[in-house]
Amino acid sequence: MSNCPLLDAGVYSAAARYGTSESDNSNGDTTIHSDERSRAVTEKRLLRKLDLRVAFLVLIYIMNYMDRSNAAAARLRGFEEDLDMKGNQFNTLISILYVGYVLMQAPSNIFLASMKRPSLYLANCMALWGAITLFTGIQLCFRYHAALILRFLLGFVEAAFFPGAVFLLSRWYKRNELGLRTALLTCGSSISNAFSALIASGILASLDGTLSFTAWRWLFFVEGILTIIVSVCAIWILPDFPSTPSVWLLPDEQVLAKQRMEEDAAAGNEDKGKLVKGFSGLSEALMDWKVWWLGVALGFITASLSFGIFFPTLSATMGYSATISLLLCAPPWILGTATSFYVARHSDVTGDRFWHITGPLLVGIIGFMIAISTMNTVVRYLSLFFMTQSSVAYVIFLTWVMNTFSQSRSKRAAAIALINSVATLGSIGVPYIWPSSWGPSYVNSYFICILTSVISIVMCWAFRRHLSRCNEAAEAEEHALGLPKGFRYLL
Repeated sequence: MSNCPLLDAGVYSAAARYGTSESDNSNGDTTIHSDERSRAVTEKRLLRKLDLRVAFLVLIYIMNYMDRSNAAAARLRGFEEDLDMKGNQFNTLISILYVGYVLMQAPSNIFLASMKRPSLYLANCMALWGAITLFTGIQLCFRYHAALILRFLLGFVEAAFFPGAVFLLSRWYKRNELGLRTALLTCGSSISNAFSALIASGILASLDGTLSFTAWRWLFFVEGILTIIVSVCAIWILPDFPSTPSVWLLPDEQVLAKQRMEEDAAAGNEDKGKLVKGFSGLSEALMDWKVWWLGVALGFITASLSFGIFFPTLSATMGYSATISLLLCAPPWILGTATSFYVARHSDVTGDRFWHITGPLLVGIIGFMIAISTMNTVVRYLSLFFMTQSSVAYVIFLTWVMNTFSQSRSKRAAAIALINSVATLGSIGVPYIWPSSWGPSYVNSYFICILTSVISIVMCWAFRRHLSRCNEAAEAEEHALGLPKGFRYLL
């Protein structure tokens, strides 16, 4: 813990606040220890408030993922037939969303980084994608090409949320705190995969034919309205940046929030004490090979997780009804969510990223191999539990990205968006990994997932070796020049 006073003299007198006399030199040590204890109490209170608001980000991410993946559930109750889809048209409908997603991520994050009230921006984007989801179900003269346009727009608007939320976390939490909080945020996708199937099963089973609308239309109605309601609440609940005055923080908490980030930054932080300048960080991120390397590696991880998009379809290959198939989707994702918290916390404590990425991917590979080896219902369902463990690697990888580009706020915002954009480029082709003609065994699809997992592990290993050499060079330079220990990359 830092020995610096919690509050600057220009805001408060720390000595006066904690009942000590600045003129009393004999009590200097007592004052320092008192400030440290007071800071610890304030920091604990600050993190508790932050974590509650991050929990609301999880709810938004759940709605984000539900509105993105509801087409897979609707497919089980006539969505594909009503739009008269042929061949790979459903796969194209899934894929087109990521085209809009790629185009908007980087500009959105650069814009968000320069704002004082990111809460308003994210809440308005959420209301827009909720309206698009609602309109998807409202159209009475529904055609395939109209659905393509709406899915493209949905991806275009949804792109603002996830990279923006990840950047927002990096502006509030220190490097050794990010793993657990990133896990908390990204568990929204796993929770959505689990409970959106339960919600969808209830809607599809109970509302079919109500007001003369088919069940899949009601799925879009309900989820779109829920998203709009949550977006209204988000205006007042989402946090802004530490530099923006917040009514939910006490003055000493506000000062500490900014001080924590200054302490956690590298000594040469170019953004320290200055406002983020528009696209200044974008050019730096574009010229940094690490951004592109990590983007491609994340793209392979995303491809290995492509089974999640078609999880209801994979569950249906076991031969149960549509409702039972959707209900069976929940347990594997619940276990994956629980595991992600433990692994992320352990990664934060140990300061290791690579092995906490590799481990879950290897478990996922075991699941793919089990699914390839048999069509037995019980064993095949067991394989789904192994597969969902690989999603933990995505959580730790994102944390590694934020740790690696933690020295500059503007560059970090651009890097997060660019890496996600490059990874999402892979997602455009991911739906074609699972053509219906390869079912019900999907052996070829599982082989592709194994291959992409192995490639991502190799790329992460190479990147870890590079960061290790950078740390060794920095340590040698500090030793030669007699400098104090500076920034180190987490491995």
